[in-house]
Amino acid sequence: MRILSVVDGVGWSGTKSQVYLLAKELHRRGVDITVALSYQYTLMQEKLNACGVKWVPFENHTPFNRVNPFNYVRLRSLIKEGGYHAVIANSPHALDFVRVSLALLRKKPKMVVVKRSSRKPNIFSLRFKYSAADAVVCVSNIVKEEMLKAGFPEEKLHVIYSAIETDRFRPLDGVKKTKRKSLGIPPDAFVFINVANWNPPVKGQDGLIRTFSQLSCDKCYLVLVGYKTEEEAKRVASLYGVEKKVIGLGFREDVEELLNMADAFVLSSHLEGLPNALLQAMACALPVISSSTGGALEVIREGVNGFIFPVGDWNALLKKMRHLLYMKEEERRSIGTRARETALEFSVENTAQKYIELLQKLI
Repeated sequence: MRILSVVDGVGWSGTKSQVYLLAKELHRRGVDITVALSYQYTLMQEKLNACGVKWVPFENHTPFNRVNPFNYVRLRSLIKEGGYHAVIANSPHALDFVRVSLALLRKKPKMVVVKRSSRKPNIFSLRFKYSAADAVVCVSNIVKEEMLKAGFPEEKLHVIYSAIETDRFRPLDGVKKTKRKSLGIPPDAFVFINVANWNPPVKGQDGLIRTFSQLSCDKCYLVLVGYKTEEEAKRVASLYGVEKKVIGLGFREDVEELLNMADAFVLSSHLEGLPNALLQAMACALPVISSSTGGALEVIREGVNGFIFPVGDWNALLKKMRHLLYMKEEERRSIGTRARETALEFSVENTAQKYIELLQKLI
């Protein structure tokens, strides 16, 4: 079968990571898959080249990319000439491109939409975009429940969890000391880490920094990884007098090493589907604290493999952080071990197999 996976925009994120991992694994299994992306997305192009996955450009990524008719015309031509059996729309904006492009074709491939957020779609999106899909992949049961509440037919909904590279994200010996030294963090410090591109309305980094400041812990540090954190984290931290204890690193390729450098992971998001960063941290055997958003509730068992706090309840988060901070090291290690056992269930191989089974049914 021939598959076209469509992704929009540039920059690395959870969505882009999932597109890459799935394409790489499907290609390894002999599936004829091509990724359609923007001309400017050199990072994804380089990664796909390295693993032999085909890619084709269609989007000229500018501030007006969604109203540029040539983007839609190019994608329509790619789909028509490629003879694809199915097209996967990997994000809301990718869905816009795919929906319009397929409407301009007489012979249409199957359309699969991936719903990664637990945000309920509005009536317009539901009726004019999602309704055209032959299947909607929900990355968690929570996402599926929101689609059902919105009135979407259950027979089109399929839960396929996001995947992580469990061979990459794992406990690494000897990394903690050297990585801390490179960042200027004392070896005996207690380090909390958050991995998310800077987007406080969704990812809640501002609330996390404010909560961290209330710990009043001299030996504690908070490290934030993701686009724009190198600029914004320090600025927000200065508002609470903890700019010397909050480190924003920006986008990094060594996330697995940074996770191994830390003592605990904190997810402060207001909205998620199934957070990749949470699973990656768990795979590195880190004890985790997560807001009760999206698939986190399906992954974490309170006090067993991590901790949960209500979305936006910063006092509750503060209590969890203090609890983890003063917990015996042996107990933290046990929680981290159980976290990794949970994360191993979310392998790329398992996710790819479920996509293959879905696509075979549709085609």
